[in-house]
Amino acid sequence: MTGMKMSATTPKIFRITVEVANLEEATKFYAELLGVPGRRHPGARHYFDCGGVILAVLDVTEGGMKPAPGGKSIYFAVDDIDGLHARAAALEALAPFQVHGQPASEVIERPWGERSFYVTDPWGNELCFVKDGTLYT
Repeated sequence: MTGMKMSATTPKIFRITVEVANLEEATKFYAELLGVPGRRHPGARHYFDCGGVILAVLDVTEGGMKPAPGGKSIYFAVDDIDGLHARAAALEALAPFQVHGQPASEVIERPWGERSFYVTDPWGNELCFVKDGTLYT
């Protein structure tokens, strides 16, 4: 899929929402993990600018709902993968599962060439952090 070009009519992802059960805890978790403070918005949400795509952390419990974790991982391209891995480890958020028979929690080169690791937030949302320059697109 390398070499794909976007046309003027190609849809562009601008925001992804993760559902949580405690906005204050989630804001603290994501600010620490991502290394940026983000910005509070009305409607029980906190936004983190992640290079042109907003990660919207939404507390659905204010509307009487339970958080529903996302179906698949959200992928982030990062320069300092080792620093981010250290923050994820300090938060005890490294993913407990395997990816193609390898520990998801370790920063390693995956069979498709990406150097990455996975995180599971306290609400069950899965995140993958990939070393920029190794992205499989």
